[in-house]
Amino acid sequence: MPWDDLHESKEPKDRFKNRGGQGGGGQGEGPPQPPFNIPQIKIPQFKPSMLWGIILLLLVVWIIPGTFYFVEPDEEGVVTRFGKFDRTNSPGLHFKYPSPIEHAATPKITQVRRAEIGFRTAQGRPTQRVPAESLMLTGDQNIVDMNLVVQYRIMDSVQYLFNVRRPHKLIRDSAETVIRGITGSKKIDEALTTGKAEIQVLAKDQMQALLDKYKSGLQVVTIQLQNVHPPEQVADSFKDVVRAREDKERMINEAQGYRNAVIPEARGQAAQIVRVAEGYREEKIKKAEGDAKRFLQQYGEYKKAPDITRKRIYLETMEKILPDINKVIMGNKKGGNVLPILPLGKNSILGGNK
Repeated sequence: MPWDDLHESKEPKDRFKNRGGQGGGGQGEGPPQPPFNIPQIKIPQFKPSMLWGIILLLLVVWIIPGTFYFVEPDEEGVVTRFGKFDRTNSPGLHFKYPSPIEHAATPKITQVRRAEIGFRTAQGRPTQRVPAESLMLTGDQNIVDMNLVVQYRIMDSVQYLFNVRRPHKLIRDSAETVIRGITGSKKIDEALTTGKAEIQVLAKDQMQALLDKYKSGLQVVTIQLQNVHPPEQVADSFKDVVRAREDKERMINEAQGYRNAVIPEARGQAAQIVRVAEGYREEKIKKAEGDAKRFLQQYGEYKKAPDITRKRIYLETMEKILPDINKVIMGNKKGGNVLPILPLGKNSILGGNK
């Protein structure tokens, strides 16, 4: 039901009462009444005890929460007093004066952060290339497209908070400066193939030295070359050069393999010939030494009995010269007749003295 309907139901009765009281003349009517009653607001009187209540409320709401702060295990508390560094705190619950006297910052000193140079990645989005950062000039006047990732962390929280305004941009600018200088001193072949590990080590050392010079309080953990390749405009031509270089390396390896196979075989044959010659030499020497010893022994026996030795040598020589002929040796005996033949063997018959 509308508000007007509620008040209209009472209005005729009140109006009639007022008119009746005035004798129907209508001269005693008062000011018009509002259609509803307005509640009256009572303002409490100010008391001194209320001041202490307000002060206590401010202490509870503002001062007490700003007096204590908590430092996580991976953080370090840095307290400034009137904007000037005062102290550092380890993990745990700590006390400080409320703001604006003291302020506390809790940077994460163990967190490893990541900076990308030459590209940007975002969750759920494709990788975005940044040619202004990735294109670099090599020492042999070639252009190479190089992407790298720098991982870093806070080493000194005080220097990090007071000396660096934009640490992430500082890391990117320092990494780009260092990597351009190193790439400019290398040839394109080194930057694309064998020199990647050396570039990473040099970039980490030089970048850390630059950050220490700035007193940034940052430490470089690792620098990784993500992708190193020639620009897209010359990618096809560069692939032809790479294939030609691979063919060259393959032919060199094949030649070295043939060399490694032929040289040991030739060395083995030479060693075999040398060993055969040495064996022949030893054989002839030993045989000559044996003949000499045998001759000396025969000579010793000859001096003892020259006639018998000459006869024995003669018989042995005839036996070698005439091996398949029956041999009969006759000898004359002084003052006697010839003895009958006495066969003593198949090939020879010995007789008396010759």
